Amino acid sequence: MKKAISLLLVLLLMFTLVTGCSNNEPATTEATTAAAAGETTAASTEEQVSFDNIFVNIGTGGTAGTYFPLGGAFAEIWNNNIKGINATAQSTGASVANINLLIDGEVEVVIVQNDTALYAHDGVQMFDGQPFEKLRGLATLYSEPLQIVTTDPTIKTVADLKGKKVAVGAIGSGVEANARQIIAAAGMDFEKDIDPKFLSFAEASSGLKDKQVDAAFLTAGIPTAAIQDLSAQNDVFIVAIDGDVAEALKSDYKFFTDYVIPANTYKGQTEDVPTLTVKSMLCVSADMDEKLAYELTKQIYENLDRVVLAHNVGKYITKETAQDAMSVPLHPGAERYFNE
Repeated sequence: MKKAISLLLVLLLMFTLVTGCSNNEPATTEATTAAAAGETTAASTEEQVSFDNIFVNIGTGGTAGTYFPLGGAFAEIWNNNIKGINATAQSTGASVANINLLIDGEVEVVIVQNDTALYAHDGVQMFDGQPFEKLRGLATLYSEPLQIVTTDPTIKTVADLKGKKVAVGAIGSGVEANARQIIAAAGMDFEKDIDPKFLSFAEASSGLKDKQVDAAFLTAGIPTAAIQDLSAQNDVFIVAIDGDVAEALKSDYKFFTDYVIPANTYKGQTEDVPTLTVKSMLCVSADMDEKLAYELTKQIYENLDRVVLAHNVGKYITKETAQDAMSVPLHPGAERYFNE
């Protein structure tokens, strides 16, 4: 009897062990499968955003302008969110200089005015006879109103610049091109009717402070740091670009659109000022890898909070307006991102 009971206990024990093993096996297999799937997903995600130590230099503008802080924010976003990217922002002479740096392969991404991008792609204006047909857009960013700034309250119109010392931007810059267009639209001769001074934003601000120049042209997002710095100790006045001058410019150059600089954008500017605007944009070469262009574009629009911290104009940079006034062909990588 004791042997029978012992045998029964042994059989029960063996049954329990077999059943336990059987119940645990699917759980173990399921966990292993899930882990493997997780590893596969992680590997897939990593593959999408990982590069092999790629350097991305972004050409911006002068340190007193808008491009430089934005370029710094873009570089920081790319470094923090794309594995294998080493991005840096480079202070430059802005639009025209940036495109020349891109042509020479010294930078990989540039911030430029959309009008200057069009000139470069088509080989006109300052790029006359030298089209850069590989120029591609990643996105348009924000409006860059044409601003004519002075501390002289007697200068109220473009015509009042006649005979004055006027800062017209760095040589070959987009600002210089805009200054030439505006002066011509007002019926004046650039070389004869004004005394042009080829100065950067910061230099123009210093020149206005020291009364070395009477007025300055700037094409930049508002508020522009150089003008804010000037207005800290001086009342500033923004000269309107309207009426026949504005109509002539819009007729000759399709990228110009109407814009109003709101009152009190700068100290001393107590009324709304009508003017025209172009758009800033990000450009690259058509030779850029599609996967890289996709990731650069994607990370900007998924980290816009960092862009807003860099400059007030960041709040105008949205995915919904990223193709507005695009003046050159869109890069396939950026196009893929926006289509998603």
